[in-house]
Amino acid sequence: MKQMKFILNYSFLFLIVLQSVHVKAWEGMPMPKLHVEGRYLKDSTGHIVNLHGFAQTYSPWFNERNTKWSNYDVEGCLSYNQGIIDGILEAGWKMNFVRLHMDPYWSNTPGCTGRYEGEECFSETRFVKYLDEVFVPMAEYAVSKGLYVVMRPPGVSPENIEIGGVYQEYLLKVWDIVAQHPKLKSNPNIMFELANEPIHILGPDGTYGSGTQGHFDNLKTYFQAIVDTIRASADNILWIPGLGYQSQYSGYAVNPIEGDNIGYAVHVYPGWFNSGNGYEPFQRGWNEQVQPVADFAPVMVTEMDWAPEKYNSSWGKDITGTAGGDGFGANFKKITDECGNVSWLLFTSPDLLDDFTGVAPADGEAYTFLNDPEACPWPIFHWFQEYAQEYDFEGAAADYLALTDLIVENGETLTVMTSSSTSLTVNAVFADGHIENISSVAEYSIDNPEIIQVLRGRIHAFKDGEASIVISYTGPGGNKMQETVHVTTTTFPLTNEVFNPDIWENGTFDETSHTLITGQYGFGGWYYNNGVDLSYYKYLVVKVGNINSCGFSFRLYDENSYWTKPSMYDVDNSGLLVVKLNEMYKDGTNTKMDPSHIYYVGFWSYGACPLVIDEIYLTNNDNYSNPTGINDFFKVDSKPEFVDVYTITGARLRSKVKRTEATRGLPEGVYIVGREKVIVVGKH
Repeated sequence: MKQMKFILNYSFLFLIVLQSVHVKAWEGMPMPKLHVEGRYLKDSTGHIVNLHGFAQTYSPWFNERNTKWSNYDVEGCLSYNQGIIDGILEAGWKMNFVRLHMDPYWSNTPGCTGRYEGEECFSETRFVKYLDEVFVPMAEYAVSKGLYVVMRPPGVSPENIEIGGVYQEYLLKVWDIVAQHPKLKSNPNIMFELANEPIHILGPDGTYGSGTQGHFDNLKTYFQAIVDTIRASADNILWIPGLGYQSQYSGYAVNPIEGDNIGYAVHVYPGWFNSGNGYEPFQRGWNEQVQPVADFAPVMVTEMDWAPEKYNSSWGKDITGTAGGDGFGANFKKITDECGNVSWLLFTSPDLLDDFTGVAPADGEAYTFLNDPEACPWPIFHWFQEYAQEYDFEGAAADYLALTDLIVENGETLTVMTSSSTSLTVNAVFADGHIENISSVAEYSIDNPEIIQVLRGRIHAFKDGEASIVISYTGPGGNKMQETVHVTTTTFPLTNEVFNPDIWENGTFDETSHTLITGQYGFGGWYYNNGVDLSYYKYLVVKVGNINSCGFSFRLYDENSYWTKPSMYDVDNSGLLVVKLNEMYKDGTNTKMDPSHIYYVGFWSYGACPLVIDEIYLTNNDNYSNPTGINDFFKVDSKPEFVDVYTITGARLRSKVKRTEATRGLPEGVYIVGREKVIVVGKH
């Protein structure tokens, strides 16, 4: 998919990119005002903007380990750090933003023995003083060089935060001061990242954590208060962190931050999001945690780097590798490029970027951190140059705004896993050839809303069934177009997009033949982030199509961790496995499993042998047949909230369920009918 990436540092004259780059070529260049529109950052002419940059921290330790200035020397700090910006641009880096850390070195009370990283030693008086003397002058200098600025608060979040807690009060105070500063408030070139690396928040259940919707709901409340405080004074673009050191965001898809000019700030290092194990696991991890917000808002990666460990010059330890293959760096670029709305920076120490020469080692000369293609600086230097060539410097012509087609990237028919969500990628094609993902701003009409809903560019599947979506979009030029998509929802889709062969160890899955090969002692199957409710069914049926020779067992987990005890069933050579869902016990115990919240379902094996999965389905039929309609009944104790209820009082039921003959002789109660409805049986 073609993406328009806007490298703003060269927006005055196209010829600038054809010349040798010197600092003077950057000074005074125009920087269009940015805004958030749907899932994108855009400039004032409507072009999509993805920024690329670096980070600076203003403290003696992080400025070359106390060797450049000390003792609250404002002039020394400014001189050194402004010189670093000059040096980076002179080295030829095509940067257009800097993440500016208002380091607590300046705002902490000298001699304080409390937590250095923020609230315990914070002095409001010192913060106000050095905001004026250090942080604002550095922001202004960066802007004068063609760099947008993303300001982050002093320090790092504590391990546990809570609504109304000391740390939230600290952030509210910091951002209230910053948002009211006359040189920062509503400054079109300055953005705010609201916190650094929250880990856990106190949830509504009284536990500190990061993995449930309840924790995300409280996180939304936590940061919404800070957003509202800033919005009382300023309209700067805001970048919102997630949980888990800024690695977890899925709950925001259900309960996002409200307001305009909102994006999400993400951190990505080797090992996070399943990275470091090749492309597919990395993409899957991104899809689970970042894509849910990238579907409806821009994303900015505000920390990321990698290099072989031998260089000891990066936070992340890995190699560049190849896009779609092994390694971290090339796959990071592939994933963010294809996502289409991700700005990102290189978190390498800026003095090293200043030292970059762009010269490859001579024959026989050893690589260094700065010129090794498997370390981050060398490839990123060249990637940033490529991004700089891709923007149309002539401005937005009429063809840029003229809608010519809608394309649903997922296809006209798709399968979604029940009790989960997935991206619905709707691309608008414009007359000049560029493409935009407009999923988050399109209109959706659904014929079966109890099966699915579409919210902010994601399909949320509630139960097994089928539904059609009519997608409508009106382009900026006024032209309206429509497309229709048919969706099938199932608890156990046998698709590459959903079936995960790598839940434990690296395996493979072939969608065409439904063949799973696990890694050694590996597990592959389905993961339900919020748990899936199987309690309205009697049986889970698995049919396999080959001889099992690797000790395959079928396992279900009612806790949100693979390392808890599952219910286990040997896959024998009969070809049929039936799980009685209300008679499951955790392996080796008398503890009964709870089918109302199942998190993992799948297959374990010794590895290296195939298992062909012919079918897997839920049923209430005592002959274990796949349910097909009204004759499939299962009595339940209460009305499920997500389905319709009908009371039968006569000979016919006037609804989507056409007949009542199958209910004759049944006692009064609530019944599942096939996969679709619930009936309350009354008198006949």
